[in-house]
Amino acid sequence: MRKEASMRDFANGFSCCLALGMIVLTGMTAMVFPPLAWADDGNGPEGAIVAVGNSLTEGLGVGPHEAYPARLEAKLRKAGYDYKVVNAGVSGETSGGLKSRVEWVLKLKPDIVVVCTGANDGLRGLDPALTEKNLHAIVEAFSDYGAVVVLAGMRMVGNMGEAYTEAFEKIYPSVARKHSVLFMPFLLKDVAGEPGLNQEDAIHPNARGYEIVAENVYPYVLKAIERHRSSKS
Repeated sequence: MRKEASMRDFANGFSCCLALGMIVLTGMTAMVFPPLAWADDGNGPEGAIVAVGNSLTEGLGVGPHEAYPARLEAKLRKAGYDYKVVNAGVSGETSGGLKSRVEWVLKLKPDIVVVCTGANDGLRGLDPALTEKNLHAIVEAFSDYGAVVVLAGMRMVGNMGEAYTEAFEKIYPSVARKHSVLFMPFLLKDVAGEPGLNQEDAIHPNARGYEIVAENVYPYVLKAIERHRSSKS
């Protein structure tokens, strides 16, 4: 019963966030981040990991050090991996928005890219075929650049309709298979629908929720680091 109630909270949160997401999308402007100062001097970290996506990546509602990219970097450094993790998430962004700024992301010279986008596509009821097309283009662009890609999947709640939610969920493994990239089935695994791990909107993780997200992303990033190192040897 507790799990069912949690998933109802998750569904209600998605519904409420639809209106919020529209506001964010309408007011979203192009974001400019400074280039990585250490990218070319040979004295910086071993590699750059760039996390791209929407508010779930940016960390809406929590401090910059509490979002999963910052926690991921701290975890990597503690384990002896000298990799910088850049949070390039943009709240309200759709897959189409990310596709349009791929060239900017590439200016950060990423060695590894963690991609999680599409939730706002689902909230807007966009055709899953369009989301899939955008994801193919995004992953292909990063792969062609030479970055190791980790694709994190998303899911829609049942009130979007069974046919829609099934079609949406199939997007991510399909894209991962076609491009042979690392695949994390669900970014919010063990967090979605859990009241104690999410903010009041029931969709964005709180600080504790992001700890779990970082823990779950970590093993996929380790595999990405192995691929990155192998490509240099």
